[in-house]
Amino acid sequence: MLLVLSEDHKAHLSFLTKADGSVIEEFGRIALEFLRKGANPKIYEGAARKLCVPVGMVQHGVEGLMFLMTESSKHMISEVDFMDSVITLGFGEELNQSLLQLYMRHKHQVRSILSQLLCNQPAYHNLEWRLDVQLASRSVRQQIIPMVTIRLLLTSYDANSTHSCMDLQTDPSTLLHVISTLEAALAAMKTSHARRILRNIK
Repeated sequence: MLLVLSEDHKAHLSFLTKADGSVIEEFGRIALEFLRKGANPKIYEGAARKLCVPVGMVQHGVEGLMFLMTESSKHMISEVDFMDSVITLGFGEELNQSLLQLYMRHKHQVRSILSQLLCNQPAYHNLEWRLDVQLASRSVRQQIIPMVTIRLLLTSYDANSTHSCMDLQTDPSTLLHVISTLEAALAAMKTSHARRILRNIK
């Protein structure tokens, strides 16, 4: 499995071209601390002074490295797939090897941290749907009233994995509004600001 990195992530990680192996290892440590406790502006400021670059550049570099580490560890991608994924960043061989060593050294620790961040809410298992259309009634001979019926199947990961279902019914326009709202929420959750809030709540 190959990672798909957005242009923003590539831009954030491009900062690492200014760093040597020891700095990348330090950034890996900062990224792990970010996962555990959230962002620490003082660490960013210290690293920025040391490298003579803006604080924002350091912060984006750490966040980009954290994304690379968490996604790679989450999917337990192989060494070959990891190298094929970072090749798209256009780094040199030495930097690619440093990133690979960082991933191999910390992937189990990252997975452990991610597992502790998981909540016990029911998770999506499957979805079934049906479209019903009412074409006429006794009072109105010609009409079209579409209705979508959805059965959402959920799994609870407790001591014994249990399944449950939820039946929902809505019209297509409301369903489209719900979908657009959820997509906006997912996009917001990927921002660094939202991740900081979640870490602080924990």
